[in-house]
Amino acid sequence: MQRKIKLYNTDVVYTIRSSRRAKKVRLTMYCDAGLVVTLPLAMPLRNAEQFIRQKAQWIIKTLDFFRQQTVILPPRERGMTEYEAREQARVFIRGRVERFNKILKFSYNRIFIKAHRRKWGSCSHRKNLNFNYRILFLPQELADYIVAHELCHLKELNHSKKFWGLMEKILPDWRERRKQLRKYAFGVD
Repeated sequence: MQRKIKLYNTDVVYTIRSSRRAKKVRLTMYCDAGLVVTLPLAMPLRNAEQFIRQKAQWIIKTLDFFRQQTVILPPRERGMTEYEAREQARVFIRGRVERFNKILKFSYNRIFIKAHRRKWGSCSHRKNLNFNYRILFLPQELADYIVAHELCHLKELNHSKKFWGLMEKILPDWRERRKQLRKYAFGVD
């Protein structure tokens, strides 16, 4: 159920959900879907508005952050299917992995192209590399940051000094690229 509330002279649209598994009230902000308030099943709806008012400062700050982000449009809004986007991403990412791995010379098992809702990529302890197909729609230097980041996790499955040292070896400007990547978010398909 969607509702509207005014916070600091800003109209905020929010959705209320009830959940059997929720033990307390939870706020979730999505870059394109707005604010979602999850309530435990037995909790009255009026508690949602009280909670929103208590968290008004965080909500406004987060909304401002999302307004500054560039949202990656879904494939259908780019004239392609998700399947086509995944296949193009598979070719693009394999090429970038091969390029960076010429420097690192790490072994890996498989490369998976996925449709993560919140992640750009990951690396498993089994040395599988997972990438979000939406990388295809980023500027290449940011896509390269993600690929290099996951490749470095093949050696260091953490974000230790050793990990960032590996990043420095292949992308000396990784800090700036990471900062730029934070300005991007992907819309829901």
